[in-house]
Amino acid sequence: MRRRVVVTGMGAVTPIGIGLEAFWEGVRQERIGFAPITRFDATGYKCSLAAEVKGFEAERYMDKKAARRMELFCQYAVAAAGEALADAALDMEREDAYRAGCFVGSGVGSLQALERECGRLSEKGPSRVGPLFVPLMISNMAAGNVSIAYGLKGKSLNVATACATGTHSIGEAFRSIQYGESDVCVAGGAEAAVCPLGIAGFAALNALSAGTDPHRCSIPFDKDRSGFVMGEGAGIVVLEELGHARARGARIYAEVLGYGCSSDAYHITSPAEDGAGAAAAMKNALQDGCIEPQALGYVNAHGTSTQLNDLFETRAIKLAFGTHARKLKINSTKSMTGHLLGAAGAVEFITCVKEIQEGFLHRTVGLKETEGELDLDYCMESHEGEVPYALSNSLGFGGHNASILLGRME
Repeated sequence: MRRRVVVTGMGAVTPIGIGLEAFWEGVRQERIGFAPITRFDATGYKCSLAAEVKGFEAERYMDKKAARRMELFCQYAVAAAGEALADAALDMEREDAYRAGCFVGSGVGSLQALERECGRLSEKGPSRVGPLFVPLMISNMAAGNVSIAYGLKGKSLNVATACATGTHSIGEAFRSIQYGESDVCVAGGAEAAVCPLGIAGFAALNALSAGTDPHRCSIPFDKDRSGFVMGEGAGIVVLEELGHARARGARIYAEVLGYGCSSDAYHITSPAEDGAGAAAAMKNALQDGCIEPQALGYVNAHGTSTQLNDLFETRAIKLAFGTHARKLKINSTKSMTGHLLGAAGAVEFITCVKEIQEGFLHRTVGLKETEGELDLDYCMESHEGEVPYALSNSLGFGGHNASILLGRME
């Protein structure tokens, strides 16, 4: 018998609010995080807008010495993890630390460290490369720093599957608890790639929107969509085995029911044109959760606002659900936050939990008119009412597909 897994804590650092309640207030208010890039002079770049985290002060969440030994993506992860653990009221001194896992991923790690040290190498020679360059740069340090900061001594993994990282991380934590490796896991994703190399690299792929209007730059499923807007931040959740959560009297937000994965085995950046890979992940998640497709009413789409993703994900939803696809409510949180890369799936998972809890589906902000095959209900308006189940999709470069199914805890 597989063990049941529930969500007992959440933490968020996002472009529309720092902290869980501020983030959710931003969602309810349809706040957008898009503005001209301030981290560097973007003159001459194809893209001039980003969804930066504003007002983040690392020293509020960790001591200054620890903060100096972390790049920004790790600082975001530690801050969000601290909030999630506090939200869960989890006292690690009363837990078996070797039964507490840490599954926090990052898609790219620190491009800032790479830029900085490559500059030193080029200008001053190899002897001037910083001794902490490697541990500051590598993506597993989000999990490493979170586990160190909060004493998590169980299974610790860094999942790095590009834009599917956050969903895969939470899914793998779910599996670890299901099958008895862990009793509690801190899981999610963190990213901070608003920097010259990050913006130039994604712009060179023609993946970023070149729009200059913050209200029309990240518009998933809209006929005028032109690419995604780079976001940053972290989403971290606390997952627990149901009996463990009940024994300590924890508040339970929702239950994680199923997790499905697949690979397109098609192209390094484009999703499969027929949507078969993403459809398989969705069907696997529903089957894993023992939920019939007709019982699902809501999908939080990957919804990046690129020409190919939105079309092929729509095809995937139709392939997975058949005629029932037209009865689904589908939205994209990226219409407010932009694309947080490795953190996107985790922040969107948190969005799904809050939507289930409050019986509210946010609209896809900025969406005005669809086109052609984009003929499903993409939530041009918000909706009030019961949300018994939510399916969250994440699709990553390399063909990585992940879907995770949540349900209301009765």
